[in-house]
Amino acid sequence: MSWIIKDDQWVYVVIHGPEGNEQLLGQQDEEYHISFVPVFLKKEEAVMNLNLLAREKDHKYDVQAMLYEDLVARISGQGYMLFVLDGTGKVLEKITV
Repeated sequence: MSWIIKDDQWVYVVIHGPEGNEQLLGQQDEEYHISFVPVFLKKEEAVMNLNLLAREKDHKYDVQAMLYEDLVARISGQGYMLFVLDGTGKVLEKITV
């Protein structure tokens, strides 16, 4: 549960992969061994941070809006956390799903 985001709120995530088989872009915090999906409150912030995220060369990446409750349902049980980031990449909140 988030103290920043409501369940019915739109958030922005980075998607990659071929059309029809898109996946959320996950990240790895090597120091703490945490897998997470970066989440942004504004599309502009997600776009600004795209170059700061670890990505593969041959994949196409796109910022897309997603309902927070749908995002939680999609990653639930997969071992990922959600990190809510601002426009500078600062972590605003870490959410265990």
